[in-house]
Amino acid sequence: MATPFRSRAALVSAAACVLVLLGGCSTLKGWFGSKDQEALKPAELTTFTATATPQRLWSAKVGKGEGRVGARQAPAVEGGRVYAAALEGGVTALDLQTGQRAWHHESELPLSGGPGVGEGLVVVGSLEGDVVALDAATGAQRWTAKVGNEVLAAPVIGQGVVLVRSIDGRVTAFDADDGSRMWFWQRETPALSVRGSGSPLLGPGLVFVGSADGTLSAVSLAEGRLLWEQTIAAPEGRTELDRMADIDGQPALEGTTIFATSYKGRTMAIDGPSGRPLWAHGAGGPGAVAIGLDKVVVTDPQGTVWGLDKATGTAMWQQAGLARRNVSAPAVQGDHVVVGDFEGYLHWLRLGDGAFAARVDAAGDPIIATPVVADGIVLAQSTGGELSAWRIGATP
Repeated sequence: MATPFRSRAALVSAAACVLVLLGGCSTLKGWFGSKDQEALKPAELTTFTATATPQRLWSAKVGKGEGRVGARQAPAVEGGRVYAAALEGGVTALDLQTGQRAWHHESELPLSGGPGVGEGLVVVGSLEGDVVALDAATGAQRWTAKVGNEVLAAPVIGQGVVLVRSIDGRVTAFDADDGSRMWFWQRETPALSVRGSGSPLLGPGLVFVGSADGTLSAVSLAEGRLLWEQTIAAPEGRTELDRMADIDGQPALEGTTIFATSYKGRTMAIDGPSGRPLWAHGAGGPGAVAIGLDKVVVTDPQGTVWGLDKATGTAMWQQAGLARRNVSAPAVQGDHVVVGDFEGYLHWLRLGDGAFAARVDAAGDPIIATPVVADGIVLAQSTGGELSAWRIGATP
């Protein structure tokens, strides 16, 4: 049975999810009674001259999907295979190039986190705190474990360890061979937070964890000991809603620099070994950070996509044409940035200037999970459990 604190946290997290789906903090005043209902409406899609042409390679149904759970389930890719999970429907492995099914693991568990893959394992979590490790080659069950709360983030696997983030702010480390628990580390979750949680980021001997209070922490992989922490965005304000500062997307690591972004509207570059800030910019969101050749790309809670200079954090462009469309976190696909929205569209922006390059109606259900790019192919999973694969080329 959940403790009273966890029960309350689950309820307020679900409420926050509803608020975020309605378009972010800038629209909440209107939702609670403003006469200006126009402020609540998603931006209408406008026409533009396409400069790129997406090609659908394949699509597949990978279960009944997550519906309105708010887990943001996304696939994982390794070794030319795509692994996808669904709330109802188990785990499916498919060929990256063709979409042909390699195996399917049926499960009666409500699998809520996307799969993590590595070291020959595929690991998923459930709404009931189950952790299931499967053989990546065959789909056979290798081991199971349990954590104390629901798992909405994809587990992370590497260096002989499986890291599982649960919604109560706890990260649990399991031995990858047998599933025995090694340690856990926890940071208290605020009373009100965005629904969801980001996966930990694995570094050499370190685990980087973004928390709902706006802090990024570095934890020893060997023993779960806190090494340093850095505030990305302070939870300041008069109300709990004002103080929401969640880091709900997985941070990104390039070389020794970590990039993290917060729902409160702040993105920061940090020196990984020391935790020292390198730069900060006043735009950000709850989703993951995308890294391009010379830019960091984030989506803010209002649906504006930002391109920031990777070296300095200076805003190079912003694209506000998707306002209030519950836009996903971005992914970089070559010279483009791709995001999904609440109507199931995929939008490609030019990485150089943020201008619209292409758009497709990819799914009948929302695409709120971050698209995944592997071998030049972008994979998008909808809340209805449809997974599609796309290449993009220049328009003739």
